[in-house]
Amino acid sequence: MDFLMSGLAACGACVFTNPLEVVKTRMQLQGELKAPGTYQRHYRNVFHAFITIGKVDGLAALQKGLAPALIYQFLMNGIRLGTYGLAEAGGYLHTAEGTHSPARSAAAGAMAGVMGAYLGSPIYMVKTHLQAQAASEIAVGHQYKHQGMFQALTEIGQKHGLVGLWRGALGGLPRVIIGSSTQLCTFSSTKDLLSQWEIFPPQSWKLALVAAMVSGIAVVLAMAPFDVACTRLYNQPTNAQGKGLMYRGILDALLQTARTEGIFGMYKGIGASYFRLGPHTVLSLFFWDQLRSLYYTYAK
Repeated sequence: MDFLMSGLAACGACVFTNPLEVVKTRMQLQGELKAPGTYQRHYRNVFHAFITIGKVDGLAALQKGLAPALIYQFLMNGIRLGTYGLAEAGGYLHTAEGTHSPARSAAAGAMAGVMGAYLGSPIYMVKTHLQAQAASEIAVGHQYKHQGMFQALTEIGQKHGLVGLWRGALGGLPRVIIGSSTQLCTFSSTKDLLSQWEIFPPQSWKLALVAAMVSGIAVVLAMAPFDVACTRLYNQPTNAQGKGLMYRGILDALLQTARTEGIFGMYKGIGASYFRLGPHTVLSLFFWDQLRSLYYTYAK
């Protein structure tokens, strides 16, 4: 039940935040490996990007990649939050004295995140391709011509095999390790701290909501450079063998981005990232916490 509730919580959040994921992906690919001021900025900020995509690609384009996004969230967060929930219920995240251990929480979050992200990597790659696809006048990054999720997975599998489907999976792991450990550690630590201070009544939904809001800020700041690099790794063009033509790996992507676009290039789309990750973190952790609370209240 922990795995099912975790997956459903993440999917619920994804439906609301997917348009922000589309905006974030395009802003991260805009001006790829070009010095500031040398390229046309189709998307000036989050709000301008929303208007531009809606006007040129149509309103439906703001939900591009929703099917793979939902499957990825169910897979990734079902495994990640489910595993973390089991560790928490088993008492593995507390010291011998019974206090919450941030180090154990971070380690459990990182390990749980790696499992979920690696399994869901092909879906995440296709989601990135679909969300980057745009009309030529506002296109950024490499443009794949996929017709949908299943067609994309079939085509990549036939051309490049399993290696092609899991291209970029290892490069995407640092993003997940940092994001997942930061998210779950700050969520559990903040919730524990607020409980000790007795700001809210025990088991109050406000406790989970405030902890999730703090967690959202921490995740965006820690994960942004790795998120930019990961998007570019997945979206880069490939040769006949399915090998990326622009980046050799996550470190190469980070270094090339920093060299050509400066430090701010590594934080491209951070506004969209917060508007996406902030609400997504708040909603998914809040839904997860409330579903578990309901389950343990009425199912036992």
